[in-house]
Amino acid sequence: MADTPQYFDLVTMGRIGVDLYPLQTGVPLSQVETFGKFLGGSAANVAVAAARLGRSTAVITRTGDDPFGAYLHEALKDFGVDDRWVTPVAAYPTPVTFCEIFPPDDFPLYFYRRPKAPDLEIHPHELDLPAIRAAGVFWITGTGLSEEPSRTATLHALQARDKAGTTVFDLDWRPMFWRDPDQARPYYREALRHATVAVGNLDECEVATGVREPERCAEALLAAGVELAVVKQGPRGVLAVHQDGTRAEVPPVPVEVVNGLGAGDAFGGSLCHGLLSGWDLERTMRHANAAGALVASRLACSSAMPTGQEVADLLARAAEPDAAGRPNQS
Repeated sequence: MADTPQYFDLVTMGRIGVDLYPLQTGVPLSQVETFGKFLGGSAANVAVAAARLGRSTAVITRTGDDPFGAYLHEALKDFGVDDRWVTPVAAYPTPVTFCEIFPPDDFPLYFYRRPKAPDLEIHPHELDLPAIRAAGVFWITGTGLSEEPSRTATLHALQARDKAGTTVFDLDWRPMFWRDPDQARPYYREALRHATVAVGNLDECEVATGVREPERCAEALLAAGVELAVVKQGPRGVLAVHQDGTRAEVPPVPVEVVNGLGAGDAFGGSLCHGLLSGWDLERTMRHANAAGALVASRLACSSAMPTGQEVADLLARAAEPDAAGRPNQS
C-alpha cells in the first residue's frame, strides 16, 4: 500500500529570505544605524500568516547553506511552519532584503538576490507531488516563474495538482526580477490556466492581463481560467469576483500605517484561512483586509502576523459607529 501523503491546510512555494528592517522610520537607508532581523519572503510570510490563524502550513523553498539559512529554519519552526521542504543550496547565499520606512505609503525595497537566489533553484524532481496534491490550499507566486529551474518546477507542480482543492496564484510582480512585463506574461497566462484563485494589486493584474481597471482585471482573470479573482486596490479596498457571479467589494480598515510591506502577505494567509473555513466571500475579504491592516500598523512582516483574536478585535472596533453614527471601516 502506498504511503498516505502528508496533509497540510496550506503549502506555499516560492521566496524566502532575511528581512533587515530599519529601527528608525523616516530615515534614508544611508543614515539608518540599527536594524531588526526577521524572516521574510512572500511564500514564507503567507505560510506564517495562516499558521498564526491556526492552520497547518508548510513551505517549499531553498536557502543558502549559511548561518542566515539556519536562522530561517529556526524562525519557521518557531512560527509553527513545517520546514521539511526547505533545503540548502551551497552555491548561493541566503537572500537579504532591506527597506526604507517612510509612512504612510513609501516603503522602498532593496533585494540582495545575486548572482541568484537559492529559492529559484527548486527543481521539478525534488517536489513532493502527492503532498502538493493533498494540500487544502496550494499557493504559488509570480517570482517563482522568473527564472529556471523554479519556473519549470512551479508549472510542474501546478499541472500535477490539476486544480485539486484550492490553488492560489499570487501574481507577485517584482519588476527587478524580470526584463519587462512582456517576458512575464506568457508564464503568468500558463499559471492562470492551472489556478483556481488569482490575487494581486492593480500593477500585478496589469502584468497578468494587460488591463488595469479593477472590474476589467477581474473579468480578464476569470476568463484566463480561475474561479475567483481578487483585485487589491490599495486605499479603495479589495474587489473579489467569483465565476458564479458572487462578488464583494470591501473597503480597507483604517489604521495608522507603520510599515505596509507585510500587509499583502497577511491578507494572503487570511484569504487561505477564509477559503478553508468555507466563509462567504464578503466575510473572507473583510477578515483578510483586517489582517493586512494589522500588519501595516506594525514594523515587521512575519513576526507581526496577527492571531484570529486580534483580527476579530480589530473588526469589532472598526464596526463601532463614529461620532456621526457611521461604522469606522466605511
